[in-house]
Amino acid sequence: MQKIPAKILVVDDDPDVLTAARVVLRQRYEIVQTEENPTRIPSLIKQSSFDVILLDMNFSAGRLSGNEGLFWLQQIIHTNPDQQVIMITAYGEIKLAVEAMKHGAADFIVKPWDNEKLEATVHAAYQHAISKREVKSLKKRQSDFSKLVNEGSIEVIGDSPAFRETLSVVEKVAATDASILLLGENGTGKELIARLIHKSSARADQPFVKVDVGSLSASLFESELFGHKKGAFTDAKEDRTGRIELANDGTLFLDEIGNVPLHLQVKLLSVLQNREVVPLGSTIPVPINIRLITATNMDIHDAVSNGKFRDDLLYRINTVEINLPSLRERKEDIPSLANYFAKLYSAKYRKGEKHVSPETVSHLQKYSWPGNIRELQHAIERAVIMSDKRELTRNDFILTPRKAASPKQEALNLDDMEKNAIIAAIEKHKGNLSNVAKELGVGRTTLYRKMSKYGLENPS
Repeated sequence: MQKIPAKILVVDDDPDVLTAARVVLRQRYEIVQTEENPTRIPSLIKQSSFDVILLDMNFSAGRLSGNEGLFWLQQIIHTNPDQQVIMITAYGEIKLAVEAMKHGAADFIVKPWDNEKLEATVHAAYQHAISKREVKSLKKRQSDFSKLVNEGSIEVIGDSPAFRETLSVVEKVAATDASILLLGENGTGKELIARLIHKSSARADQPFVKVDVGSLSASLFESELFGHKKGAFTDAKEDRTGRIELANDGTLFLDEIGNVPLHLQVKLLSVLQNREVVPLGSTIPVPINIRLITATNMDIHDAVSNGKFRDDLLYRINTVEINLPSLRERKEDIPSLANYFAKLYSAKYRKGEKHVSPETVSHLQKYSWPGNIRELQHAIERAVIMSDKRELTRNDFILTPRKAASPKQEALNLDDMEKNAIIAAIEKHKGNLSNVAKELGVGRTTLYRKMSKYGLENPS
């Protein structure tokens, strides 16, 4: 018979009782630990997690009050209210054992015991421990869902040839479980497309979980994605379900995948290959069933060539690649996008329904929009807030046209463009780096790294 992967602790000052319990229980359970000295209970339950504890009612010779057993029972329950404790008692102490159950004991066993009775009592307590754990895990998972899973409505706007081509690919791949890699500049709507794929898939009723992996520090990466057990590290005060497990049966969207360091790419690859995740502090793998969508604004193939991204991880995540067009490539969509955002922010700020004049739309279409749809969205939002008129005109927009550069010049000046964009965003948001990162479409960690690269001081 295969042993149950459980851990049982038996505490009794009689060596013969401990031996008898160990012989019987080891036949069914993988680990049976015994202890004669009850004062070691606090350190034992701090060092390890036990599924069931068997605890004697009396430890001092000649004492039959049961107070010692009740004392140690209360210590155990105080440390772990869900701990399953079975009291070991003599026939004349049954009333005391019943009293112990009022203080949190799960059951009691009378010695000398019948082996079958001992097995049945311990197994019932073990099953109850598992049930409590599952309920607690479910409640925790539901709580985490409410914090992390944001389905929301999806507004897909645009009828330009470039965007129609993108939607055509989305329509073909959405019904499959193929891994999708979304490529495109910041602000082109990669998260929107990821949510659209999810909503159009067979997993639409399951969770969609987004993780900005580019903003996770190395120390948080495993804990956030894989989860952890209580005590796995200094600040692990309770069990935490990882975001990969939260996405089980649904879709996991990993944004900024290109910014994950190489040593963490290895760990992510292992999870995706084995389709199981092991929380920090645990040795038990958790099977996962996810649809994976990733996104990056970098040239991922160039990163592979330069040794900054693993080719085996790329093969795992890019069964289908979807390149999202920049707003410069779909200027025909600017009129509908502009008026959509005007209506959206008019309602949000209670400014009355505003619209963008045809002349202004033409003006917006001549701008290069380096920040793409996100930049257009922010520009419309500002215009709605600042304008007192029903019609938004070109005077309501502050746009800085950029001189066109040749492909060679453009490649040579990418660093300067990036540095200037960061400086402009910092000035615009008066040093608020959270808003700067949001406008630039990067995580705060990525922003700090780029500021350090260009020698820019932290305004705080």
